[in-house]
Amino acid sequence: MCGIVGIAEPSGNDARPGTIARMLAVLRHRGPDDEGTYFSGQVGFGFRRLSILDLTSAGHQPMTTADGVVTIIFNGEIYNFIELRRELESCGHAFRSSGDTEVLLHSYLKWGAECVERLNGMWAFVIHDRRANTLFGARDRFGIKPLHYYEHAGRFIFASEIKSIRASGYYKDELNHVVASSFLVDGRLDETQETFYRGIRKLPPGCSFVYSLEDGRYRESRYWDIRTTAAARAEDPAERFAELFEDAVRLHMRSDVPVGIHLSGGLDSTSIACASGRVRKHTNASEPLSVFSYIAPEFDESEYIRATVAQTGARLIELNTSPQQLWADLQQMLWFQDEPVHTLTALVSFQLMRATAGHGIKVVLNGQGGDETLAGYPSYFRNYWHDIGHTRSLVQAWREMGAFHKVHAGAAPARLLAQLLMRRSFYRLSENPTYRAFVAHRRRSRVRDGWFTAELLRALPESYPRSALDLNGSLAYAQMVEPLPLYLRLEDRNSMAHSIEARLPFLDYRLAEFAYSLPDDWKLRGPWNKFVLRQAMVGRIPENVRLRPDKMGFPVPARDWFAGKLLEPVMDVLSSRETVESGRYRMDVVRRDIDRHRRGEADFTDALFAVTQFELWSKRLDQGGTSGDEHDQRRSDRAMVHSAPT
Repeated sequence: MCGIVGIAEPSGNDARPGTIARMLAVLRHRGPDDEGTYFSGQVGFGFRRLSILDLTSAGHQPMTTADGVVTIIFNGEIYNFIELRRELESCGHAFRSSGDTEVLLHSYLKWGAECVERLNGMWAFVIHDRRANTLFGARDRFGIKPLHYYEHAGRFIFASEIKSIRASGYYKDELNHVVASSFLVDGRLDETQETFYRGIRKLPPGCSFVYSLEDGRYRESRYWDIRTTAAARAEDPAERFAELFEDAVRLHMRSDVPVGIHLSGGLDSTSIACASGRVRKHTNASEPLSVFSYIAPEFDESEYIRATVAQTGARLIELNTSPQQLWADLQQMLWFQDEPVHTLTALVSFQLMRATAGHGIKVVLNGQGGDETLAGYPSYFRNYWHDIGHTRSLVQAWREMGAFHKVHAGAAPARLLAQLLMRRSFYRLSENPTYRAFVAHRRRSRVRDGWFTAELLRALPESYPRSALDLNGSLAYAQMVEPLPLYLRLEDRNSMAHSIEARLPFLDYRLAEFAYSLPDDWKLRGPWNKFVLRQAMVGRIPENVRLRPDKMGFPVPARDWFAGKLLEPVMDVLSSRETVESGRYRMDVVRRDIDRHRRGEADFTDALFAVTQFELWSKRLDQGGTSGDEHDQRRSDRAMVHSAPT
């Protein structure tokens, strides 16, 4: 787990060490254990190392082949590197180290760009191939590991985090108004390749690129798509899922440093914790497993957490915090995140990572990705019922709705059925251009009466990608568009802010592909979401967790906090001269709605947090970007270090 940076200068220009030094200086948190650089003509690479596998100097990067023609920088973990190494050794490849970086390098030598199809793990890497005079790079299937890039004036710059590109000396900060307006008005985050910084983009998940050093041409291609997954064949889907899951956890436990678990009390993290305990028994681990939890007094999950601790014999470390303590970390977290976040839950994750690091843990496993691959959100039931009504009968859909209602209460089956039919009708109607124009007009009228001025609204997109009616289409949307890309960004930045590697067993591609290919009634059935996981965990996790119908994650009572303990700091930001003079807000409407929120007449939690953090974030917009002027670049060869706020 590391941080990588690099630059390809226009043909005829040499990469400057000062550029790489500045880019690396802001990534120390991603790799406090080692640093390395590489220069070859117009190419410059930089690397910060967090040592997880092969703690010796043999794992140093950038890493170059023995013949000196191919060099790699790599952020992530290849969990099946032992198996790949054996295969490569049988083909005559020799290794000097015991880690996964050299295995990845030799995989490229053996299979070229197709090597990514053989990898099981999380990665963002770039390879300088002097034979082809190219840069080849790739990001893992789900985009667990980040890779940003910026092209300008024949120059190609890339990095693990946006702040490195800003520190390069070649990027001048400029707000991406489309992304900003989409976030402020509609709460959209991380749904496209665009970032809050105009011109800085993300390599999409499951994609690779080739950059020609000869003519500066950048070509991007997709090598993996969950939607092309073949149908699963298993006599007992639950048992097959259990086998894949246990193996995924086993691979994710491979580490030369201590491993911990983030345990929420829900089905996903509990399954990981119990599987980790079984893996450790086979390795004769002497120290107890460390699990870290946050238990909000308003959302007490201790019953489930303690049942898991009792079954595994784990050591429980609890995070204790307050709204004031969370708020005090907001600006620091935003610096590490580079971009705004969704809710205060991101701050809970930030503090939990800090507590984990404080106990000497460098690798942590958690349940991120389980909801998006196994249909964990309540909204997926609507997709499930649609599929039943479409492929079987409305009578069968009615029965499933009745089973759901008995456990979850809420709307009666008759109302659920009416909503299903109405949703289907509106979805089909939305394919009509005239209706879409009407909806867009109505939406513009609505937002014009809200918090935001016409200047900000002008940048708002006419529409957004929409999810599908069917279950698998909705799952693919969740994995590729939202919310998973956002959650993975939060997970990566919060963990790396504290020099921790976060691993996500539910995003083992074998497990995800198997789950996606299962019939719908193995994903949801009656009142149960994640049905295949629940069946697979019979006898493997505490029964009170396995049969738990609700889900929480790491919740906080944000609505009450913004009406009480956090109202004053929010008002300080929103009433500041910078906010008022920004020209983004209709302050009379904002003040009116804050009073309504305070009195409990309405809930503006999401809007309050979005605007407040955006204003705090935007104050730092000009701290880190420098002029792209060549004169300024030469003058700034003295390392310009940007430290995280404290």
